[in-house]
Amino acid sequence: MATGGANEDWKKELICPICLDYFKEPVMLNCGHNFCRACICLHWDENRDHFEGYACPQCRAVFNKASFTKNFLAQNMVDKLDMLGISSAPEKPVQMDGKCEKHGEELKLYCHTDKRPICVVCRESKVHRRHQVAPVSEIVNDLKAELESRLTVLRWHKIQCVKVKVADESTKSEAKQRKRRLRDKIEGDIGVLVQFLLDERDSLLESLNADERAAVNVIDDNLDMLDTELAKVDSEMDDINTHLTGKTNFEKLTKTYNEVVRARAKPLVTPKSTESATDWSDFPEPFQLIVWKKMMHVLHTMPQNLTMDPDTAHPNLFITDFDTKVEEGHIRLNDLPDLPERFNRFGGVLATAHYSAGQHYWEVDVKDKGVWYLGVTSENSNRKGFVNLTPSTGYWSLCLQDRLYANEEDQRVPVADYWNSPRVGVYLDYDNGRVSFYDAVTMKKLFVFDTCFHEPVYPFFSPGKNDPGSRLQICHYY
Repeated sequence: MATGGANEDWKKELICPICLDYFKEPVMLNCGHNFCRACICLHWDENRDHFEGYACPQCRAVFNKASFTKNFLAQNMVDKLDMLGISSAPEKPVQMDGKCEKHGEELKLYCHTDKRPICVVCRESKVHRRHQVAPVSEIVNDLKAELESRLTVLRWHKIQCVKVKVADESTKSEAKQRKRRLRDKIEGDIGVLVQFLLDERDSLLESLNADERAAVNVIDDNLDMLDTELAKVDSEMDDINTHLTGKTNFEKLTKTYNEVVRARAKPLVTPKSTESATDWSDFPEPFQLIVWKKMMHVLHTMPQNLTMDPDTAHPNLFITDFDTKVEEGHIRLNDLPDLPERFNRFGGVLATAHYSAGQHYWEVDVKDKGVWYLGVTSENSNRKGFVNLTPSTGYWSLCLQDRLYANEEDQRVPVADYWNSPRVGVYLDYDNGRVSFYDAVTMKKLFVFDTCFHEPVYPFFSPGKNDPGSRLQICHYY
């Protein structure tokens, strides 16, 4: 008996504390405890604390990283158990509640046909003799195996759910942060304009009030003088009327007469009304235009007054109107030098300005133009022979042909079926690698290229081919 007990104790040392079965690929932690490799890995995936590290399920010792060593001794002993025909942990006796109501025996068997536990006497009865019957312990093992399998699936599903939850929470937090940054930018940018408008309004109103006070003061001075003069006239008229009605003596009459005679020597000054000073004809108008002009210098990104570089223009193109207008000519200027930066097949031209940082915006008049190309190109992009207008070759552009397109890699992406706006706006955010196109009348965004610039970029323009007389023109606003 003592030997049998020792054998059972020896076998218990080969049981994994997590799955309660004999070790499968046993590993030893730094604290000395042993587990199945799969069991400890799954335990750490489910329970690892991102701040404290990896803990032993038995002694709770914490390790900075998931490390263990293979326990060859335990593996060899488990292999010897397999050679002895012992492949699973010792079964615990299964206790069923109650006894057979008919025979009073313990319910040690399970009838698969009737799906209920029975006793050994029931097994031999006619009712169950042809039924599929098995020991309750086997059924319990099968049920536990199914539950363990399901538990493994649920653990894995839980891990996936936790990963997705963490990812979604991170995405949610990032979305809120981006929204907060964008809100701050909106409040800052629009706040500057609002404050500018309020200051301009207050300045204009203060100037208006000052002009009004000056005009009113002149009128008030004239009114005070007239009040004084009227008081003097009324007094003199009352004195004369008193003498004319006979309510005076000779001495007073004579005195008044002498005063009137002296007054005749000084003719009365004819009163004059104050000239109108309230029309404010010199006040600066139109208000909106003047304020808009001033506001241009407050904008972080205001429209650029670009000009075209004739040294880059295709020989068929003519640059006019102070280098702001380009159109296709009827003849080719063959005497132009073939400079490295000049287009010699694609009918394009670059702006003189180039950008390697910051945010920039410009507008192009395309009114009544049936074909055009607009955008930006890198400093070292191809200008000779066939030009492929794709981002990989250093061109980010829109084009109008039968419809409005964006020139993406190996394809043209339709942007709009119908185009009738007279102006196109181009917004370059060099630092964030973004080129945006707008309907410059409504400021509706048409298309956005996201990229990463590695060299300076130039605005470029093209009026297309076989359309002489039509033109593109850069809009200037100040």
